[in-house]
Amino acid sequence: MESELVVRTRAEVGEGPLWDPGTETLLWVDITGSAVHRFDPANGRNDCTDVGIDVGAVAVRASGGLVMAAADGFRSLEADGSQTVLAEVGADDPSMRMNDGKCDRHGRFWAGTMAYDEAAPAGLGKLYRLDPDLGVQVMVDSVSISNGIDWSPDDRLMYYIDSPTRRVDVFDFDLDDGAITNRRTLIEADASVGFPDGMTVDANGDLWVAFWGGARVGHFAPDGSERGMVRFPVSQTSSCAFGGSDGRDLYVTSAARGISEEAEPEAGSLFRARTGAVGQAPNSFSG
Repeated sequence: MESELVVRTRAEVGEGPLWDPGTETLLWVDITGSAVHRFDPANGRNDCTDVGIDVGAVAVRASGGLVMAAADGFRSLEADGSQTVLAEVGADDPSMRMNDGKCDRHGRFWAGTMAYDEAAPAGLGKLYRLDPDLGVQVMVDSVSISNGIDWSPDDRLMYYIDSPTRRVDVFDFDLDDGAITNRRTLIEADASVGFPDGMTVDANGDLWVAFWGGARVGHFAPDGSERGMVRFPVSQTSSCAFGGSDGRDLYVTSAARGISEEAEPEAGSLFRARTGAVGQAPNSFSG
């Protein structure tokens, strides 16, 4: 399967693609570039908002505006650019930041942390859950680089990536109370394909995993077996999400950090592929 370039830019760490069905646009972030992007496929325009703080992921808020998993915790982001701190997470530790995240079907926003120094001792991060009442729960402890997360179409399973483990793990998930249990490994990635990073689950329950350092998004069946891949002209493919009016466009972010423009002219850009798969409807934050 082939990809196409849709936004040529040099995002330091492009991440967190999310389709916004209300505006039929794609949200995505540049984490260490402290920016939230919004791409409109109807006209090809990509608007960028400097939010003044590193941001690992965003979620659409059901009541309007966005919620950010920012360096110091969860913040709202209004249309006029104003922000409100909703819940502090590690605000007293500048060595850590929030990373990837996503909402479940009951409107809870899950996002985890990692150390800025990726060579720091393993296990300093956590996976958090921001509930609609703005309470925060620690759901997974001793995480190194909290990354991709998504749920099966029947909401019985939650998939989760801690990148340095090179695994995609799966939990049993209780939609009613948001509990996760029985963690086990679903996919073990070989070092030759890079580190599993961001991910999405399609409407059939297949997993699509971006591999940092692998220049690819891998396609896996619900049992973890590999079905195929999409290749890209950049090595640091970071995350993916389905979008478009029919849910069939796979959008993929990338990162330019540490890569010269001469070596990879399109590093940090946004790509799109038509895979034949259809994505699940995205979830919004209900708080």
